[in-house]
Amino acid sequence: MDGEVTRSRVAERLIDLLTRFPVAGLIGARQVGKTTLARQLAAAGSGPVTVFDLEHPGDVARLAEPTLALEGLIGLVVIDEVQRRPDLFPALRVLADRPAVPCRFLVLGSASPALLRQSSESLAGRIAYLQVGGFLLDEVGIDHADDLWLRGGFPRSFLAPSAAASFEWRQQFVRTFLERDLPQLGITIGAATLRRFWTMLAHNHGQVWRSADFARSFGVADTTVRRYLDLLTDALIVRQLQPWHENVGKRQVKRPKVYVCDSGLLHALLNLRRREDVEAHPALGASWEGYVIEQLIGHLRAEPEECYFWGTHSGSELDLLVVRGRQRRGFEVKRTAAPRVTGSMRSALQALRLDSLEVIHAGAMTFPLAERIRAVSVSGLLGEIEPLTP
Repeated sequence: MDGEVTRSRVAERLIDLLTRFPVAGLIGARQVGKTTLARQLAAAGSGPVTVFDLEHPGDVARLAEPTLALEGLIGLVVIDEVQRRPDLFPALRVLADRPAVPCRFLVLGSASPALLRQSSESLAGRIAYLQVGGFLLDEVGIDHADDLWLRGGFPRSFLAPSAAASFEWRQQFVRTFLERDLPQLGITIGAATLRRFWTMLAHNHGQVWRSADFARSFGVADTTVRRYLDLLTDALIVRQLQPWHENVGKRQVKRPKVYVCDSGLLHALLNLRRREDVEAHPALGASWEGYVIEQLIGHLRAEPEECYFWGTHSGSELDLLVVRGRQRRGFEVKRTAAPRVTGSMRSALQALRLDSLEVIHAGAMTFPLAERIRAVSVSGLLGEIEPLTP
């Protein structure tokens, strides 16, 4: 899987933000490719570029007096690992408010609570965020859909020269993330505790969150395991798909569904090294569901706050509901080649007043199932499903 993947759509969105805001924030999990994106953007530009890497002692020293160091710069100024210096945000606010801003600032960092809090307090109205995840199908091509599912979207995992090398990288990532990266974000919970919690989440991937079950396993309060969940969510390695609820005359589920964002990390946490291991594991369906949901969200260009799941206590449910303005689009994920309309689908279509319901399946064909319900093959996801309209 050697080679390079061009992420032109992400780069275009980033350029757009930089033309409209004095500061743009590119946020994502560790090792997801933020620095590479910034370098490609800088290389493609025609003006001067200044880069500060806050993991480099020399650059840290250069920013000892941030206003003095930054006020004379022009062009594009990139500040990498900005969560390590939240005290920079007040200086960026002053520089962004100058009458004629001679430069644009691009800050990169993991989405720690400190990063979001400091930037939102100091740069309100001056910064726009772009959240980037792993590779998507429209970046690697549909021919690599299975590899993307099995290896996940982290660049070094997906592009590793062999399946064994990819699995080893993911194992090392989990260890390094827990032992080094999370403490750098100010998280002081022991690595062994979070490893056990993360693994337990992997075994409950795609299920409704039940804090009492986790609390019993860890012998702690519900609020403690909820804090663990929120920490991993803030680090963008876990997705909480929030429940949609409104007055539809049914008792609805009001707890989130929890997914490990990257399918490759999920397989590493479950010690599933090969495709055969994944296909023989009870988590096969949940793994494929989470992978397809991540691809759908990315392809639709949906924001996290626009994405939900829906479920009722009587058993009706919808894997993914995307709401933007008056648009309501529903998606079911079925690892089968012959999906059928179910009562649950009809209930969701009617109760949620969906514009459409599309069933993403593992077969090769796209075909109608019923009025406003269509079966779409995962191989046709890119060409058959339109992104959300603005």
